[in-house]
Amino acid sequence: MSQTRVAVLVGSLRAGSLNRRLAALLPDLAPEGTVVELVDGLDALPFYNEDVDVEGSVPAAATELRARVAAADRVLAVTPEYNGTMPAVLNNAIDWLSRPYGQGALVGKPFAVVGATPTPYGGKWAHEDARRSAGVAGAVVVADATVSQSALEVDVLTDEGVRDKLRAALRTLVESEPQVAAA
Repeated sequence: MSQTRVAVLVGSLRAGSLNRRLAALLPDLAPEGTVVELVDGLDALPFYNEDVDVEGSVPAAATELRARVAAADRVLAVTPEYNGTMPAVLNNAIDWLSRPYGQGALVGKPFAVVGATPTPYGGKWAHEDARRSAGVAGAVVVADATVSQSALEVDVLTDEGVRDKLRAALRTLVESEPQVAAA
């Protein structure tokens, strides 16, 4: 039986961030046969600039990000919400992954978003924006694999109900079928 590889993009750069700690729980919550890999290095990505996204000039961090996501079968963003939208670091990563146009590392891959915020809204706007952006980039957005959890309600790192939601989101993501681009 082959394994399903899930690349995880964390939308917070802070070492002790709640969402980074939530992402660290995911390997233990994943369905059998699933490997969950955190993709680090988003802090090293320069802002996307088509002038440097040319052969021989692509920054090493962008090349590494593209390779890691291309090698994965599924992509999961774990992100907080900043000012009612996704953090710039996650948006920038999606920008790099969207190129070359129509052939980016996200094309055809199932993509989902989970996360928590210390607000009553649980990150729902950031999650909607991340799904929309990834969908425009060619990902297969799995809307049923979303967890937008308020950290005001429960301790998201220890609450069994939150863990159950994360397990269900991972299972739905893993069971989602990639799409193959028409030749």
